[in-house]
Amino acid sequence: MNIVAIIVAALVVGCVGIILGFFLGISGEKFKVEVDPREEAILGVLPGNNCGGCGYAGCSGLASAIAKGEAPVGQCPVGGDPVAAKVGEIMGVTAEAGSKKVAFVKCAGTCEKAKKDYDYTGIEDCAAMAFVPNGGPKSCNYGCLGYGTCVKACPFDAIHIVDGIAKVDEKKCKACGKCVAACPKNLIELVPYEAMHLVQCNSRDKGKDVMNACSVGCIACHLCEKNCPSDAIHVENNIAYIDQEKCTGCGICAEKCPKKIIL
Repeated sequence: MNIVAIIVAALVVGCVGIILGFFLGISGEKFKVEVDPREEAILGVLPGNNCGGCGYAGCSGLASAIAKGEAPVGQCPVGGDPVAAKVGEIMGVTAEAGSKKVAFVKCAGTCEKAKKDYDYTGIEDCAAMAFVPNGGPKSCNYGCLGYGTCVKACPFDAIHIVDGIAKVDEKKCKACGKCVAACPKNLIELVPYEAMHLVQCNSRDKGKDVMNACSVGCIACHLCEKNCPSDAIHVENNIAYIDQEKCTGCGICAEKCPKKIIL
């Protein structure tokens, strides 16, 4: 083997490497994108869950939006007020205290209470029920299907299927909204953590049809509406709705409800 050829080859490779490194260094300085130091600081205090509950593509996307003034300092639902306060300090603004929220499933149709039209065996996914007869085996076309699409979507292990319906662990829930988006029946909504009373039903059917499908469904009898002293509950489209801003937590609506569907 020619030692001179080996030395020449090593020198050529080394020179090429030096030249490439030189040009890459110059290009990096010339074309580098300046990063707002506040963006990096904000990213450092965000939880890092990258759940997307803020509406941005992960924590880095939210940090960039906040630094640019495109998102409020309290946009992170996981971090809540403590993180909002830290982000506010970085941005030099005062973070307004937000209302803690939690996911709520508007269905109480457990295996015992909800009737079935037929027995189903197949892919256990709520979204797949759109392709089976009547949108699923349950007689109520508005109720929880119980196949756990919301469970798979939750990044915090805060929701599980219990006795045929989804149940939320309020202590674990971060109100990221993933389960809300995943539910094909639009059964899950974010409500104030301090909410005193909630209607655990979503059926728009008339009373007779509701009773034929579920023993605990709202039958739109209007008793809750008629007896509420603060005008906080009204029946619309055959289902009772509670205005949480008006509700005083007196409990009269829950007491008067014949189906005991108001929690």
